[in-house]
Amino acid sequence: MTFEETAAPGLSAETRTALERAVASGHRHEGLLSDRAFHIKQSAVRDVFDISTRPGLVSLAGGSPSLRSLPLRELGETARSIVADHGLEALQYGAGQGMAELRRQACEVMAAEGIFGADPADVVITTGSQSAQDVAAKVFCNPGDTVLCEDPTYVGALNAFEAYEVNLAPVPTDSGGLIPEALEAKIAALRKQGRAVKLLYTIPSFNNPSGVTLAAGRRQRIVDICAAANILVLEDNPYGMLRFDGRPLAPLRAGNPHDVLYLGSFSKIFAPGVRVGWALVPRHLHRRFYLACEAVVLCPSPLTQMLVSAYLRDYDWMQHIRNSRVLYAARCAALLSALAEHLPDGVSWTIPDGGFFLWLTLPEGVDTYPLLYEAIEAGVVFIPGAAFSPSDEPSNKLRLAFSAVPEDDIREGVRRLAPVLRRALAAAAG
Repeated sequence: MTFEETAAPGLSAETRTALERAVASGHRHEGLLSDRAFHIKQSAVRDVFDISTRPGLVSLAGGSPSLRSLPLRELGETARSIVADHGLEALQYGAGQGMAELRRQACEVMAAEGIFGADPADVVITTGSQSAQDVAAKVFCNPGDTVLCEDPTYVGALNAFEAYEVNLAPVPTDSGGLIPEALEAKIAALRKQGRAVKLLYTIPSFNNPSGVTLAAGRRQRIVDICAAANILVLEDNPYGMLRFDGRPLAPLRAGNPHDVLYLGSFSKIFAPGVRVGWALVPRHLHRRFYLACEAVVLCPSPLTQMLVSAYLRDYDWMQHIRNSRVLYAARCAALLSALAEHLPDGVSWTIPDGGFFLWLTLPEGVDTYPLLYEAIEAGVVFIPGAAFSPSDEPSNKLRLAFSAVPEDDIREGVRRLAPVLRRALAAAAG
């Protein structure tokens, strides 16, 4: 059946578009979908995670924390006690903003990183920081608005913003993170085009995917540039505590309570399965943000909040972070050593000082997406660089994750990857 055969005269443009989609899909319910639904993409990272479960593969793809040093048996007993002794509270509806104790504890975690004097009243507990990104897009962005981001940036944030029909404008980075002059130039160019620029989304510490950290000397300047242009900074900081030397840089939010909306997460410093994060929201924006969160989840899970709160109260969580830093530093060193040993000339990479990832760059003209299939055949998995950009252009970059992989497996994974990259470079040169 063609569109002409289904369409009656006098239909609105919106209805005609819906019918066109329905006919193209072969099911009339496609015509019920919103325009927004067609902006929601399947994540290449999730696709690769599914592949990574195949036996025998070395996965350098997943940015997962190592959980083996957690006191799992004791945590199991804690969870049992929460349900047995406080089940009427843990299994009931809770406050939309989150439990008061956990909001206080989130302020203590931020203080350990350099954000002092945060008020628990300004904290909103979220279902991981991913949901906070979605809420920020909902609260601040109309279709067609612009959000600035690092190039490259987190694929989950790209998906969240694109679902709200937002234009993403990447800003160049170098080994010191976002380039202030490039940010100024991008803002000026967008304003000249008449664009409404609402947010700068940034992961300043150990960027996902690049592993690059925004230099200390650039941090305040980035905030000042955005403040002067009335652009809110959305600071996503899940890895900030995981600096290998144990001296995290002060977040952008430190000293900028009015101009930075800060997102934190317990996924990397405790466990991603609890799905608990938080947002420290400028007070003048707090009510709108909190109401939007409540409209999505009604309330964050009291059960998982109580488990996270018990962990922070009853366990030595800072020692777990110290142990994690040592572990991740050793795994990162193993990856860097293996890359230097096995990879051909013409390939470069970042050198992280914390976090979970590093970023490989191949010569121009090499598309890393097709290489993924060759790598899988060779027994190793990575994430192609194109997943971390709003552009549809091919990418000559790829992400490697070291956080969840034992050192021997890291070395074996690089050994398997090296011939794939060597062939790609030879084909590009020939």
